[in-house]
Amino acid sequence: LEEYGLIPEIEPRYRSQYFSHIFAGGYSAGYYAYLWSEILDADGFTAFRDTGDIYDPELSARLKKWVYESGGLREADELYRNFRGSDPTIEPLLKLRGFSEQQPSEG
Repeated sequence: LEEYGLIPEIEPRYRSQYFSHIFAGGYSAGYYAYLWSEILDADGFTAFRDTGDIYDPELSARLKKWVYESGGLREADELYRNFRGSDPTIEPLLKLRGFSEQQPSEG
């Protein structure tokens, strides 16, 4: 850690054993569910942003019809596709987290 310039008085906070609960004991499945919900959230909000009006009444009506009112009546992926018009993608979440893929400029 010397190469990072840490002074001896400041010890690293996280060691690999601090994350053992993720991989042992079933937490990983729960974490996957949290991450999947973030993907749906980012992708769904992007649908509104793409309309140019985050309060778009037509898209809001589709969200209400296919997600809020129809939950449990059909498979969740089918309902989401009916609302969004496509499967969710991870790209909106990656962009929100600062990992959007940018092509290097040629020149």
